[in-house]
This record gives sequence, structure tokens and C-alpha cells, in this order.
Amino acid sequence: MNENDWKQDRIGSAHRGENPTVLRRLDSGFAAIGDRQFLPGYSVLLTDDPAVTRLSELSRSRRIAYLTDLERLAEAVERACARLDPAFRRVNIEILGNTDPYLHAHIWPRYDWEPADLVRMPVWLYEDEECWRGERHALAPRHDGLRTAIAEELEALLG
Repeated sequence: MNENDWKQDRIGSAHRGENPTVLRRLDSGFAAIGDRQFLPGYSVLLTDDPAVTRLSELSRSRRIAYLTDLERLAEAVERACARLDPAFRRVNIEILGNTDPYLHAHIWPRYDWEPADLVRMPVWLYEDEECWRGERHALAPRHDGLRTAIAEELEALLG
């Protein structure tokens, strides 16, 4: 079994406790730290149902639960990143669904140290292959402090 097999079934592996990116189970899904950390703190809210492909497929109550979880995770990322890096600016929240077919939302921290031509643009305009596929920004044990900070802030918000 490959150590990255969980990537083929992120939601199923989260349910089984085998997805190493999961920070916490939430009401509507799973808070996870992103595989890529070129913007430290990047996180994702995964739905708990892999058959759900878009927000509009959820019942009104499940939709509200998902958006509430998204807001909480985004605030936890904001708090943790602001505490750890004085150059933190804000978070961007996106629900795209262009690559992975299941509902998920991206929480991207943004920083003053980003290149001037990119700091006000969508993160998808980062063209450096290292950001998206290289080892330098891959989630690793060196991100454990960041991971812990986000998890602690999320726990505090959930009371």
C-alpha cells in the first residue's frame, strides 16, 4: 500500500481516520490542511459525502451547516496565520470544483510578502511549478506548528 493512497479517496480516508491532512471532523465535513503550503495555512473544507458535487445539491439545512463550518475554518486559519506571521493580510475563500468532483472549499491565507504582481490576484495565477508540485511546499512535519495552531483556533471557535 502506498503512503499516498488516501489522496485517491480523500473523503473516504477521512471517514476511516486515514487522511493525514484532517484537522478535525466538523458538522458537515472535514477541516483539512492543504497538501501544498506555498501560502502557509492553506486549508480545505471537504464535504462528508463524496456524492455531493456542488453546494446546491445539499438540503438547505446541510448547506447552512457547510457554510457555517467554512466560516469557522476560515476564521481559525485567519487567527492562526495572523498569530504566526505579522505579514498576514487576509483569507480568500473559494468553492471551485473544477478538478475534484466532490464539494470542497479552499481557504487561502494571503501575505504582504507575496510577489507584488500576485498579492492581489487569485492564487491560481502562481505559475511556479514548485508551488504546485515540488517538494519545497509539500505538506511535511515542518508544518506541524502551523497545523496545531489552526486546530487550536478551530477548537476555540467551536467551544
